[in-house]
Amino acid sequence: MEFTTLGRSGLTISRLVLGTDNFGTQTTEADAFTIMDRAHELGINLIDTSDVYGWRFGEGLTEQIIGRWMATGGGRRDRTVLATKLYGRMSEWPNDSGLSALHIRRACEASLRRLRTDHIDLYQPHHIDRSTPWEEIWEAMDVLKTQGKIVYVGTSNHPGWHIAGGQEAAARRGHLGLVSEQTIYNLLERTAELEVLPACRHYGVGMMPWSPLDAGLLGGILRKERENTMGTPLPGASVATLRGRRLVKLDKHRAAVQAYEDLCEKLGESPADVAVAWLLRQPGVTAPIIGPRTLSQLDAAVRAFEVDLDEATLARLDEIFPGPGPAPEAYSW
Repeated sequence: MEFTTLGRSGLTISRLVLGTDNFGTQTTEADAFTIMDRAHELGINLIDTSDVYGWRFGEGLTEQIIGRWMATGGGRRDRTVLATKLYGRMSEWPNDSGLSALHIRRACEASLRRLRTDHIDLYQPHHIDRSTPWEEIWEAMDVLKTQGKIVYVGTSNHPGWHIAGGQEAAARRGHLGLVSEQTIYNLLERTAELEVLPACRHYGVGMMPWSPLDAGLLGGILRKERENTMGTPLPGASVATLRGRRLVKLDKHRAAVQAYEDLCEKLGESPADVAVAWLLRQPGVTAPIIGPRTLSQLDAAVRAFEVDLDEATLARLDEIFPGPGPAPEAYSW
């Protein structure tokens, strides 16, 4: 496993992050325990979750699973850089969502109980709250830091301008500010290159891309689709990938995805490994977030470190999936 520091902090993390969105929904608790143990064996030390994961309204199911895993002992908590998120509605009552100081306090206390720990290493607003100023958010986070309940603050799904606003507000307080941002970023979704990645690099914010395979579209979906037409199962292909917006997106980008899979076949590498390897090569990317549903998917993910993408291959990937380019040149003279 490769390691790096998170943003301009001194926190050392693995260059792959274990995402837990599937725990409690597509992955059983027992399998989740096995995956987290294996992640430690592979050297993955950052486990990321959210109070809404598990997708049972107000329950924080995934946090509960992680809490029970850490409670089994064996140094699991000490070896884990624990990250969780807040923002989503956790009850029908007012002030039980968003980023008000009151909700930040309540959400943190609830996550600590579910995670069975006394502190969260990386606490992250899951979305921007347009009705709450950064000054209020930082005041609430500073209180939690003083109480020893959180160590670092990051963000998720924040635009470049909001990252800048957060860092400037923190600087006025004389504080470190954000150490990380999570955003969707992969070969198919390169919008982050316009503003988010430049903002992160400018302010020393580590960037952790989520959905590196774009919900399976970059994981060899066309090959799996062909296998399915012959009556064989679709290993690793989720129902969500083949329905609704994913299916519409696949139809829109089918030619590019086919060219991508052809390139991967020529390289002798799996499409999933190439997708993660490409992210690991991008300037400003700290650690992609992988969300394995099974142990075999986790074991396969570390193969990305062995994939050698030469300049010709990187250029070909840019031809297949052209990025928008930097702002404002991408949309102005």
